[in-house]
Amino acid sequence: MKIHFIAIGGSAMHNLAIALHQKGYQITGSDDVIHDPSKSRLEKRGLCPTEFGWFPEKITTDVAAVILGMHAKKDNPELIKAQELGVKIYSYPEFLYEQSKDKTRVVIGGSHGKTTITSMILHVLNYQDKKVDYMVGAQLDGFETMVHLTKENEFMVLEGDEYLSSPIDRRPKFHLYKPNIALLSGIAWDHINVFPTFENYVEQFKVFTNSLINGGIMVYNEEDDIVKSVVENSEHAIKKYPYTTPKHFIKNGITFLDTPEGDLPLEIFGKHNLQNLAGAKWICQHMGIDEDDFYEAIASFKGASKRLEKIAENESTVIFKDFAHSPSKVKATTTAVKTQYSERTVLACLELHTYSSLNAEFLAAYKATLDQADTAVVFYSPNAVKIKQLEAVTEQQIAHAFERDDLIIYTNPQAFKDFLFECKLQDTALLLMSSGNYGGLDFEALKQLV
Repeated sequence: MKIHFIAIGGSAMHNLAIALHQKGYQITGSDDVIHDPSKSRLEKRGLCPTEFGWFPEKITTDVAAVILGMHAKKDNPELIKAQELGVKIYSYPEFLYEQSKDKTRVVIGGSHGKTTITSMILHVLNYQDKKVDYMVGAQLDGFETMVHLTKENEFMVLEGDEYLSSPIDRRPKFHLYKPNIALLSGIAWDHINVFPTFENYVEQFKVFTNSLINGGIMVYNEEDDIVKSVVENSEHAIKKYPYTTPKHFIKNGITFLDTPEGDLPLEIFGKHNLQNLAGAKWICQHMGIDEDDFYEAIASFKGASKRLEKIAENESTVIFKDFAHSPSKVKATTTAVKTQYSERTVLACLELHTYSSLNAEFLAAYKATLDQADTAVVFYSPNAVKIKQLEAVTEQQIAHAFERDDLIIYTNPQAFKDFLFECKLQDTALLLMSSGNYGGLDFEALKQLV
C-alpha cells in the first residue's frame, strides 16, 4: 500500500513514516524544509525527499492514503490535489487509530507529564520484555523510533496530545483514539492560541474522558483538583482509579520510594515525577505487570529526553535541561530541583519561547513560578515575538508578571551566553528550561564548565 506524507519532516510525522516503512508500506513524502535529526533518519531509510517543496504530481490515484501534518497549510497544492482526486486523507492521530482499532489502546493525557509517564510505562514494559505498539513524544533510550507499529502486538500505548489534529481537522488529537485505558495527569491552561478560555480548555478533557469505550479504565491524579472534578463528575460508564504522590524521602541527593519490599532508590526526583510514577504504576498493573516487577524496572528509569535531563555533573555542580515552558511545568520543575538540592544555589533560566508564553495577556500566569530558585533568569527574543506576530512584550511586563524584584532579564542571546559562562557554578544546580535553545546556546560548550 502506498502512503504519502504531506510535511514528512516533523518529529512525529517522520517517525510514523519510518514505522510504516518498517511495517512494509510504500512511503513517499514532501516538505518545504527538513532539519536534523529528521533529515538524516529519513535519508538512512531512503525516505527523504530528493527535492524540497510541494509537488502535486506526486498525488496520483495509486496513492492509497495521504497523512497530513500540522506544518502544512490548508492551501497546500498536494492537499488540494488529493482532495480533487478523492484520495483518503488522514490526520496523524486518525491514522494511528486506524492502525490500532483492533488493539487495546492505552492513552496518556494531561497538560503536563504525558511524555514522562508514557516513557516510564514503555521503560517498564521493555524491561519486562512485554512487546507493545507505541507512540511517544520524545526519543527514548533503548527505542529506535518514537512510533512502533505491528500486526501482532495486543496493546498500543499512545501519548495523548490535546493540540489540533491537522490544518483541516481542528479536533484535539486525543479525542480520536477512543481509549480502553486512559490516564489524566493534570490540567493547566495551555495552547491559548487554540483554546482562548480556561473553560474551553477544560472542556477538551471532559470530551476525552467521555471518549473512553464503555467500561474503560481511567487512571487520574487525585491531587489535581480540576482533573479530579472532570473525572469524578463524568457520568460515562467507566472505572475510575485515582492516584496520589507516593511516600518517599530524600537522602544525600537521592530520592527513595517507600515500597512493600523496602526503600527503593530512584534516578528521578521531584513531586511531579513521583506523581507520574504513581500513575504509570497503575497503568502497568492494568496491562498485566505485577507491582514488584514495576518497582524492579522503574529503579533504572533515568527520564525522558529534555525532561529534567542531567547533562553534566561533578562533585559540586549539576546542570539540567528541561522542556518546561508552561507556568505549571516551570513551577514544578524549579521546586523539584530546589527540594532535591536544598543545600545548593539553584540558578533557574527560563526561555519564553512558545506562543502562549510570549503573549502579554498570558504572562500573569507565571507569577511565583520561579520563586524557589535562588537566582532567576528569564530570556526571550523580541525577534521571536515578531515572527509569531504578537504584540511586543517589554522587560517591565515580564518583571511585573513574575513579581520578583531580583529577576534577571535578557533579550540578547550573546549577553545571556556571557552571563552563563561567567557564572561561578560551584555548589550550584543550574536549570535550563525551554522548548527552544536560547537563541543558539552551545550546550556542549556549557558542559565543559563542569
